[in-house]
Amino acid sequence: MADFQALQQKYAPVVDTIKEFEPYGAKFDGSELVGEQYHLVAHVPSQVVENRVWDAIKAVDPTYADLKHEITNTGGQDQTYTIAAGDNLSKVSKLFYGTPNHYAKIAEASGIDNPDRIQVGQAVTVPVVS
Repeated sequence: MADFQALQQKYAPVVDTIKEFEPYGAKFDGSELVGEQYHLVAHVPSQVVENRVWDAIKAVDPTYADLKHEITNTGGQDQTYTIAAGDNLSKVSKLFYGTPNHYAKIAEASGIDNPDRIQVGQAVTVPVVS
């Protein structure tokens, strides 16, 4: 029989990733043991956030054979983000993609000519990248 606590610990980074995006509309609904698998239920606000959750799953276990998941995208493809004090597009890129290198894609999707000229309160579009 699978050990639920061991599976909870194993997949804790995935749950942490979901909870990191709660301010943007993600919600961890819970988990349970179903047979030999860790059953995780969550809602995410966009494909962008869903991709980050999948990155976390694959980092924990690329085969995720002991994971049963219900990750529901409640929004669309792209993610909207409101610039806060101290933000730059590289920081936003790091949050949503795990790398600061996609800042230009955010600028392009948001119609920003100069990525260095963003303002607090400005809404930007974080697009799905392949």
